[in-house]
Amino acid sequence: MKSHQSTQTMKPATAAKKLGVYLEATPAEFQEGVVSRAELDRLQAEPPEWLRELRANGPHPRPVVAAKLGVSIAGLARGGITEPLTTEQIEALKQEEPEWLQKERATQAEVRKEAARIKKRNAEREARSEGPRS
Repeated sequence: MKSHQSTQTMKPATAAKKLGVYLEATPAEFQEGVVSRAELDRLQAEPPEWLRELRANGPHPRPVVAAKLGVSIAGLARGGITEPLTTEQIEALKQEEPEWLQKERATQAEVRKEAARIKKRNAEREARSEGPRS
């Protein structure tokens, strides 16, 4: 019996997520097809004009918007941002720096600080437990 390797494919939504773009803003042929691993690799290595344009100007999906603003996805929702934003809209929010954005950035900074503290504590515990034994 001959074995043959099937091509792994993914739904357009999965591919868009991996590419960091908003699916509804991609070309129709991308939205309606399936994407193979090789095609995804090619898109990442040599992005076509539409992909470069989306990455540069948006609209961006919420995870990208959150990262560009320095907040969590939940923080976006608490701030009333539920739709994709363009780069221009993100920059305008950064300039305006509304109260909710300031608060969410502070919250995110505290979360990172606490995560770093826990990581350091765990590393110190690990180092002590591996130390010299009598």
